[in-house]
Amino acid sequence: MIGVNKVILVGNVGKNPDVVTFPSEGALPVKKASFPLATTEARRLRDGEREEVTEWHNVVCWRGLADVAERILTKGAQVYIEGRLQSRTWEDKEGNKRHVTEVVADSLLLLSKRQNEERRTNPLMDILNADTEPLGDLPF
Repeated sequence: MIGVNKVILVGNVGKNPDVVTFPSEGALPVKKASFPLATTEARRLRDGEREEVTEWHNVVCWRGLADVAERILTKGAQVYIEGRLQSRTWEDKEGNKRHVTEVVADSLLLLSKRQNEERRTNPLMDILNADTEPLGDLPF
């Protein structure tokens, strides 16, 4: 039987992404960005009161998606994430067994407006508005 490992989250970034670059022999370095994501769910209790429950998720982005996360994500930004769950187990320096479950992102979409002016620039508009030489007479 074939299984499905698919996660879709909409939440708020808990802190700016931590970015690590790993050297790679004969190829481009591999980049990893990781950050916590908070998802909040509203529930009604039996007495009619409303309760909000927040769940924290560890999100990991690799390579090109890590570049995107590094450029556009800031603490508090609302983001849509699609990916898969991955669990790891290891022993720490003291010999304790550690376990973590992460969401390995396949795609990311920023839902909130960007928070600072520096990140509001549109790279495509920067290219189009760049001070370049005129192309001259085009043959068409």
